[in-house]
Amino acid sequence: MEFLDSIAALEALYGKPGAPALRKVARRLTPLYRKWIMTSRLCVLTTVGPEGTDGSPRGDDGPVVAELDPGTLAMPDWRGNNRLDSLRNIVLDGRVSLMFLVPGSNSVVRVNGQARLTAEETLRGRFARQGRLPATVIVIEISEVYTQCARALMRAGIWSRDDSADLPGAGEILDEMTDGEEGGADYDREWPARAARSLW
Repeated sequence: MEFLDSIAALEALYGKPGAPALRKVARRLTPLYRKWIMTSRLCVLTTVGPEGTDGSPRGDDGPVVAELDPGTLAMPDWRGNNRLDSLRNIVLDGRVSLMFLVPGSNSVVRVNGQARLTAEETLRGRFARQGRLPATVIVIEISEVYTQCARALMRAGIWSRDDSADLPGAGEILDEMTDGEEGGADYDREWPARAARSLW
């Protein structure tokens, strides 16, 4: 198998981007980018660190981020499994990318920037839910914000289908990885109630 090893070879296969693909990029939130991002309840946070990359879904019951100013976003980090993969990466290398999704829309809004973590109580307090605060808040300085071509979601038909019927549960996967030592059936049975108690 032959692999491409130069940007020139890559660009020769695709050609140059059209003017709209370049002109849609903003360096901070505009009114319409703000509206889009504040409608999104789900985004994918991508980070990079010395041990590799990490992509993590982030969701909330309202906007998944808050605007601190037109060039800065804040994202609460609610407690999860405590692997901290994304957070470790941010501490060591602040480069991040976010993809904001809105159900029913085939467009995606992307943000690239630099992130830092804070446990500052006042900022954490902005995200209080059911008497709980996020453990930390990710503060993202926007380098660029732009829309992504809608073709990928159109091809996938993601909002018009449900392919989940025969998927294994997380407990089944855990059983596979541990030869049944972790009690995967119990994990899957107990997970919905446990998750409901610990969303925030």
